[in-house]
Amino acid sequence: MSESLKESPRTSRFFEQIADRQRTLNTRLCVGLDPDLSRIPDACKASDRPIFEFNKAIIDATHDLASCFKPQIAHYASETAEDQLQETIDYIQGKEVPVLLDAKRGDVGSTAEMYARELFERYGADAVTVNPYLGEDALKPYLDYADRGVFILCRTSNPGGSDLQNLMLESGLTLYEHVAKTARDKWNDNNNVGLVVGATRPEELRKIRNICGKMTFLLPGVGAQGADVKEMMGAGQGGGMLISSSRAILYASSGEDFAEAARRVAQETCNEISRYSN
Repeated sequence: MSESLKESPRTSRFFEQIADRQRTLNTRLCVGLDPDLSRIPDACKASDRPIFEFNKAIIDATHDLASCFKPQIAHYASETAEDQLQETIDYIQGKEVPVLLDAKRGDVGSTAEMYARELFERYGADAVTVNPYLGEDALKPYLDYADRGVFILCRTSNPGGSDLQNLMLESGLTLYEHVAKTARDKWNDNNNVGLVVGATRPEELRKIRNICGKMTFLLPGVGAQGADVKEMMGAGQGGGMLISSSRAILYASSGEDFAEAARRVAQETCNEISRYSN
C-alpha cells in the first residue's frame, strides 16, 4: 500500500494532529456528525444537499472547539448520501481539522483490505473505528496505514455491550480487558491504535486505563447518553482522551438558530470537560 508507513515507529500523523489541537485549543471534544433527515432544520431540507448543508453549518459553528469531527458512515449510506459524506470530509479537512470516520468495520482479511481502502483512500479519513472480533488478521489492513488512527472497539457504551464484552475468560480477565491488553501488546506496533471505551462506564474505563497507560481513548456517551463528565474524567486520566458528543450538539435546536445552539452546547461541554481536567 503506497500510503502505508509500516517501518515508522513514530506516533501516527492523526494522533499528532489531535495532540496539537488539544494543546492549542484546550479541547478534548470530538463532535459527532450523525445527521438524521427527520431532525435537521427545514432550512437545510430545502437544499438539494441537505445533509451537507446541515453539517457545514455545524462545522462552521464548532470547528474551533473540536479536536476532530466524527461522521458516522451509516447515517450517510442509508440515505445514499455518500457524496455528501465526501463533501463533509473534504470541508472538515479544508479547515485543517482531522476526521475520524466511524464505520466499526470487521471482516476477514481480504474483505478488510477493501474496507480499509474505502475508508482511508476513497474517503480520505484520518482515523476509523473497527471491530476486533475477527482478530489480528482482520485488523491488519487498517493498522498498516501507520499514519492514520485506528480505534478498536473495547468496552462500548450501549447497554447490550456487556452480553459479550464482560464475559470472564480462563485468564481471569474479562473479554474487554483482554482486548485492551492485546491492543497494547500486539496490535500497536505502528503507534496508531486507540480504543473505544464508553464514557458511561467509569469503573470499567478506569480498569482499561490501568491496562493501557497513555493510549488514546475515544469516549462516547457524553450528552444524549448521560455520561457523568466528572466521573469519566477521573477514570480516564493519565492518557489521551477524545470525548465524543453527537446528538446533544447537533439537535440543540430545531429552529433557524440550530448552529448557534450547537456551538453553545459544544462550548458548555468543553467547559465542563476542562473543569475536571488535571
